[in-house]
Amino acid sequence: MQLKQQNCMSDCRYYCMIRREEERQLGGLSPVKYHGKWPFKRVSVFQACFGLLPRRPQTKRTYYEYTGLWHIYAILSLNAWFWSTIFHTRDIDLTEKLDYSSAVAQLGYSLILTLLRTFNVKDEAGRVMFAAPILAFVTTHILYLNFYELDYGWNMKVCVAMGLVHIAAWAVWSVVTHHPSRYKVWIVVFGGALAMLLEVYDSPPYKGYADAHSLWHASTIPLTYLWWTFVRDDAEFRTSTLVKKAK
Repeated sequence: MQLKQQNCMSDCRYYCMIRREEERQLGGLSPVKYHGKWPFKRVSVFQACFGLLPRRPQTKRTYYEYTGLWHIYAILSLNAWFWSTIFHTRDIDLTEKLDYSSAVAQLGYSLILTLLRTFNVKDEAGRVMFAAPILAFVTTHILYLNFYELDYGWNMKVCVAMGLVHIAAWAVWSVVTHHPSRYKVWIVVFGGALAMLLEVYDSPPYKGYADAHSLWHASTIPLTYLWWTFVRDDAEFRTSTLVKKAK
């Protein structure tokens, strides 16, 4: 009994509970809780031993209003980089259209998310008002590229225009806000502007391998990592702020 870390009272409670449940079972009654717990039988020193099995993590309510939007952003980003990799590996008409379409979709959604976060839009009606015209334009542009004409020059202008609005919105927000991780936004904005110059500057590949576009791809790796650390910091900051207000 000492080895099992049990005393007379706990042992008496257990055997009384088990005897009571056996009587209830004989009477055709269902189990009841004792001291707020179901009547589990002991296995050696363990009681409720199947409760030790691994379980799915409990879902916790998030206080961050943009969690779902960032999840969609992550999925679209993975999709865009996947088709970009496929296209640069195997350049055919289908992979080219999938690459361009995925990139435009990701950039358009990124612009929506940027405006919603920088303007702190939390109600559904306001979000629809911001998102609807951009979604309509992006959808029309993708259909144009796929079913009318794959116009490289026009697509470049559209992407650069959306990218400039994206950078400008975050730049202004990072200046006027008091967010503790705003310096990360400064770095990403400045680095993104420089990286965009590589995308606009269409240079021939060096020794037939690396061109300005490939350098742009390489520059986005550290910027992407830094950007997601900001998203994590933003979620923690917003959550702590809302929890303090709730208290």
